[in-house]
Amino acid sequence: MHKSKTVIMGVLNITPDSFSDGGQYLGIENAIERAKIMVNQGADIIDIGGESTRPGSNPATTEEELGRVIPIIKEIKNQINIPISIDTSKPEVMEKAAVAGASIINDVSALSADGAISMASSLGVKVCLMHMKGMPRTMQDSPTYVDVVDEIKDFFSRKIDECLKSGINNENIIIDPGFGFGKTLNHNLEILKRLEEFNSLKLPLMVGISRKSMIGSLLNDRAVDDRIIGSVVAAIMAVQNGASIVRVHDVMETRDALNILESVNDLKE
Repeated sequence: MHKSKTVIMGVLNITPDSFSDGGQYLGIENAIERAKIMVNQGADIIDIGGESTRPGSNPATTEEELGRVIPIIKEIKNQINIPISIDTSKPEVMEKAAVAGASIINDVSALSADGAISMASSLGVKVCLMHMKGMPRTMQDSPTYVDVVDEIKDFFSRKIDECLKSGINNENIIIDPGFGFGKTLNHNLEILKRLEEFNSLKLPLMVGISRKSMIGSLLNDRAVDDRIIGSVVAAIMAVQNGASIVRVHDVMETRDALNILESVNDLKE
C-alpha cells in the first residue's frame, strides 16, 4: 500500500461542546474505539482535546480538562502504538498529559499562557504553535488584518524566537496558521491560497480546516457532518500548497485522497 508523505492527525474531542463531535466520545470505551478506527483508517497521530475552542466557547477548568483527557491518554497508550497529541493551552494539563503518554503539545494559543513555554521546554516534547487573533469566546468578532499572511508570519517569527530562547529545540516546533481562529472567510481563503509562503520559516506546517465553518459557508451553510468532501478537497489543496500535517475528523477519506494525489506526484519525481 502507498505510504503517504503527509502526516494525518486524527481528531478525538473528549468534550461536551466541540463543534463537530462534541459529546460523542466522552466515555473511555467510545473514545478508545474511535481512536482504533482512526488508526486503522490511516491516522499517524491521535489529537486528544478536553476543552472546546469553537467560536464562542467557554473555557473548561483545569480539573475538568484533566478528568476528561488523562484516562483516555493512558488507555490509548496502553492499547495502541501511536503518537498522542494533547490539544491544550494549560501548563498543568501539558505536564500530566506528557506523563500519561502524550508526545506532542498542540496549543491553539501558541504557548501564551503563563508558564506554558517553560513547561513545554522542560518536557522536551514536540509543540504545535497555532495563530489565533483574540480568544475563542470573542475571536470571530470582526477580526481585521492589513495582510493576513504577513501578520501571521511575523507572529510566528516572534513566537519561534521566544521558544528557542527558552530551550525548545527547533526540530520540535510545528506551526499552524489557525484557520477559523480570528479570521473571516476571505482571510481563510487567502491563507489557503498563499500557504506556501509559510515554508520560508522552514518548519513543518500543520493545517486544520476539517469541517470548519469556512467549509460550511462555501457550501451554502452545510451542516457540520455534511462537510466531508469540502474538507477533503481543502486538505488536498493545503498539502499541494505546502502543508506536511493535516488535522482531520475524516481520516479514511483524507487518506484515500492523499494516496491519489501522491501517487500522481510520485510519477513526476
